[in-house]
Amino acid sequence: MSSDVEHARSLHAYGIRQARVHWNLSRPAVYERAVCRGEGLISDTGQLVCRTAPHTGRSPHDKFIVREPSSEEEIWWGEVNRPIERDCFAAVRHALATALEGKDLFVQDCYAGADPRYRLRVRVIAERAWHCLFARHLFLPVLSQDELAAFLPELTIMAAPGFEADPTLHRTRSGVCILLSFDERLVLIGGTNYAGEIKKAVFTVMNYLLPKQGVLPMHCSANVGEHDDVAIFFGLSGTGKTTLSSDADRHLIGDDEHAWSDEGIFNIEGGCYAKMIRLSAEAEPQIHRATHRFGTLLENVTIDLVTRTLDLDDDSTTENTRGAYPLDYIDNARSGGTAGHPRNIIMLAADAFGVLPPVARLTPEGALYHFLSGYTAKVAGTERGVTEPRATFSTCFGAPFLPLRPEVYARALGERIARHSVRVWLVNTGWIGGSYGVGTRMSIGHTRAMLRAVLTGALDEVSYETDGIFNLAVPTQVPGVPGHILKPRDTWPDQAAYDTQATTLARMFAENFSAFASSVSPAVAAAGPRLG
Repeated sequence: MSSDVEHARSLHAYGIRQARVHWNLSRPAVYERAVCRGEGLISDTGQLVCRTAPHTGRSPHDKFIVREPSSEEEIWWGEVNRPIERDCFAAVRHALATALEGKDLFVQDCYAGADPRYRLRVRVIAERAWHCLFARHLFLPVLSQDELAAFLPELTIMAAPGFEADPTLHRTRSGVCILLSFDERLVLIGGTNYAGEIKKAVFTVMNYLLPKQGVLPMHCSANVGEHDDVAIFFGLSGTGKTTLSSDADRHLIGDDEHAWSDEGIFNIEGGCYAKMIRLSAEAEPQIHRATHRFGTLLENVTIDLVTRTLDLDDDSTTENTRGAYPLDYIDNARSGGTAGHPRNIIMLAADAFGVLPPVARLTPEGALYHFLSGYTAKVAGTERGVTEPRATFSTCFGAPFLPLRPEVYARALGERIARHSVRVWLVNTGWIGGSYGVGTRMSIGHTRAMLRAVLTGALDEVSYETDGIFNLAVPTQVPGVPGHILKPRDTWPDQAAYDTQATTLARMFAENFSAFASSVSPAVAAAGPRLG
């Protein structure tokens, strides 16, 4: 029996009886298939450029978790994790499998998790060849023929952009569906070409499984210095995790998803998924070089149809243009994807109000307050319907990907901060001199100088003042940063307007944190802004 027949038969378990299966193609081969099938264009510097319109970001309101006895009591049900019944999931699974009958399908076997003790075996079954290229870039491909022959997936993702659910029949919100069953270890994605749904489905599953193994999954980037001083950067998309962790003086461990075990941290992924809009070779040289290499996958970047040159400044399709590439495309990436325990934790907030200080030291109680708060601004294009920065609170800096209650992750973080004496900082990469539309975005040069001072210990030698509204310890000086920038109120032309905006944001913090007040200690609850 030929391998093609064996591969086709191996999909029978997913309800796909007839298909032409392309199994674990090499990176050049899957790239070639995508081009031949008209799924993308090759740029003049060798990148594959694909379109995902009309869905150019995640569709969080179309994500559902199957209500199952094994997990029902654990899931953090609500707006983030909407339930769907098992019979509806089964109906969508059958309809999606039927829609894939007779098609060319592309299968990629890969791992999530650089530490072999905690990694997850993932299989992606895709209708689009370029989605398998995305999986090869973002996860850890299985390269050994012996491993491939024995590979048994612990999670399967079926990605079928050409399939749309029937909301009336399937009880979905729209034709787009992202459905996850923990019992079946199966994710169904239909109606959207946006590859980020594949990446975040895996992260959601890891956020469910790893805490059961005593490991903390985190929505953060990470890097390490020459003296094994690990730093992790929490933050939502667009707050600077990828940019700030890609530092020529430090080794990148990963740009978005990590886990913290008793042995240290490890990267959940094997690649990067960076924002491309207005990418600068001067401000972000490592990412710029990585995304201009042959084989990098670009989503929704404008390309000239004649010359095939790229325009990274064009946001006519979306602000959320993306580049996917393997981690080793970054010049000084840390091989192996593992490191020791963090010495510093940086929580990034893109403050659209323009009132948070650009850098502040947090107490252990303040760290948990701001981790549970997860204040930032959603950046234009990251999600459908978001067209400009908008203040939001995303608990644990990753609410859309948390199947368990936030306190589970916060408790684990607090224990690790205490056990390893980790220093924690709040860094504002948002606006200064006024709110969004009036002020300006914080200089990346100044932010890098602040981070350099944090990571080298220079801020251990300076004095601090307490911000009277936000209850934050703010350094009085930072090498390479003008002193007035450290006090946001001094940068506003109208300081009375600053006071109004700061009080408004402080109240938003308090209102948001009321959901957690009963589940944390009085010291953590008191670590937030002061309203009296």
